[in-house]
Amino acid sequence: MKKLLLFITMLICGVTTTMAQKPAEIKFDKLTHDFGKFSEKDGTVTCTFTFTNVGEQPLVINQAIASCGCTVPTYTKEPIQPGKGGEIIVTYNGAGKMLGHFKKNIAVRTNGNPELTRLYIEGDMTE
Repeated sequence: MKKLLLFITMLICGVTTTMAQKPAEIKFDKLTHDFGKFSEKDGTVTCTFTFTNVGEQPLVINQAIASCGCTVPTYTKEPIQPGKGGEIIVTYNGAGKMLGHFKKNIAVRTNGNPELTRLYIEGDMTE
């Protein structure tokens, strides 16, 4: 009987401790990047969004999807440990696209809090 009571007490303590830990949490240095004006001849421009896992569990980026095919995100595939960081590199290829102002978004899905974050890139492509 004492062993059963001890086992149940330890089980409750273990569950409580596990539930008390903060889940993974992603925090970006910035959510928007403005390329400013750039020439269509340059065509391809790139920026980097850096982030940190400020939670207490490993962070996994499940996917990063751009709003159109002219924007390509690449991201850290390995789990990011608490306190560590990673990056999402976004490349915009304006070749053959309309000149002028553009604004695109990248949806980032994670196992952490928040589950969905939107990053934005914008700029003005000139002749």
